Amino acid sequence: MLIRRQRAVVAVALSAVAVLALGACDSGSDAAAPKAEASAGGSVVAPGKPGEPAKRISPEEAARLLPDERPNSADFTYTQMMIVHHRQALTMTELAPQRAGSPAVKKVAERISAAQQPEIAAMEGWLKNNGGPREQGGHDHHSMPGMATEAQLKELRGAKGKAFDELFLKLMITHHQGAVTMAAEVLSDGNNVLVEEMANDVIAQQTSEINRMQSL
Repeated sequence: MLIRRQRAVVAVALSAVAVLALGACDSGSDAAAPKAEASAGGSVVAPGKPGEPAKRISPEEAARLLPDERPNSADFTYTQMMIVHHRQALTMTELAPQRAGSPAVKKVAERISAAQQPEIAAMEGWLKNNGGPREQGGHDHHSMPGMATEAQLKELRGAKGKAFDELFLKLMITHHQGAVTMAAEVLSDGNNVLVEEMANDVIAQQTSEINRMQSL
């Protein structure tokens, strides 16, 4: 994970330097024109690896050094399945205001709902910006880690008070653990930096929620 982030930092640095170099060629005054022409075929300073000096390369070489962060099948599969996963969490949290007995459980449900609704919108926006959903190659939404079964959801809908609280916490802890597993998998198999950021947010937020629910 750290390596991917270091590559991203280097990519940003290369992009920024390349933009500055190309921008110099477009700078407007006549006095600067000879200097701009001289730099048009010039070089870009690329940061070296740890312990190595920077080196000068052409803007074309700098562009080729930028990592390929085009989404792959793992990015699309994760995003599409996590939307479904989050929606089930919202289905469970919608029951809490009327059926939970503990104010603490109601608060947890409210917090989960407030966090996951914007995450669904962000993932739907990512899909739209990247051409829409993709075929998932045999992946079954019902086989996603942590998903509650229809029988468990029916039991939750029929529970009230302490019985609801206990079942809600049990199902939601398992649900969050499944989401963390899915996020860790896409960090290993995916390729897109925005999906990586969303997955890291899921791991951080849902790990915190798991700890909170286990303490109740």
